[in-house]
Amino acid sequence: MEPVRSLGLGYGPYPTLESRAMPLDLDALLAPNACALVTQECQKGVCGPLSGLPALAEAAQQGMIQNVAELTRVGRAAGVPILHCIAVRRRDGQGANTNARLFQYMGKVEHPLFEGSEATELMDEIPVADSDLIVPRLHGLSPFQGTELDSILRNLGVQTVVGVGVSVNVAITNLAFDAVNAAYQVVLPRDAVAGFPDAYVDQVFEHTLGGITTVVETETVLDVWRRASS
Repeated sequence: MEPVRSLGLGYGPYPTLESRAMPLDLDALLAPNACALVTQECQKGVCGPLSGLPALAEAAQQGMIQNVAELTRVGRAAGVPILHCIAVRRRDGQGANTNARLFQYMGKVEHPLFEGSEATELMDEIPVADSDLIVPRLHGLSPFQGTELDSILRNLGVQTVVGVGVSVNVAITNLAFDAVNAAYQVVLPRDAVAGFPDAYVDQVFEHTLGGITTVVETETVLDVWRRASS
């Protein structure tokens, strides 16, 4: 199966890329020994029943969570490293951002992302194994900024980051930019990420993420990993 969108091909802002782009070798890009699945804030207090962002939680329920769960299971069976990036905050608030309205709002929700609380747990549908790595973030908007994520990925020999989770509005877009700036290839399964509203998410993919990442469907990634483990 061909990627549905890749390197901006077919998008209005990138019409000149189509004739010049090299064909993508998805088997190489998604080889289990060269990629990692990075889940972003797939937490009960972000996109689950304890979320203070109901529109985001609703968007995540439209197939994203199930797709992330399947990517996690199949990727792990194929030998793909699984990293879960989570947002947390101390109960006393020390070290947490207050310099944006989003941070101020999330500090006042009914179920704050306190360390060790149910709100910080991954969604029940997403299986977690002892081999998985949990990468917490106390500060900022990106899973790369101020965490060990980059060093862990390099220690694992990762060249391609497969990013899933939430939200396209903020953290997924941050992940993509930071990973590209750090010289990683980035693959985004379009139906394994979520944001809101739908029209805005479509525009972000069309005018931004489509130009810097390889955008595919979940089934495309699963097909590569299943063949690799057979």
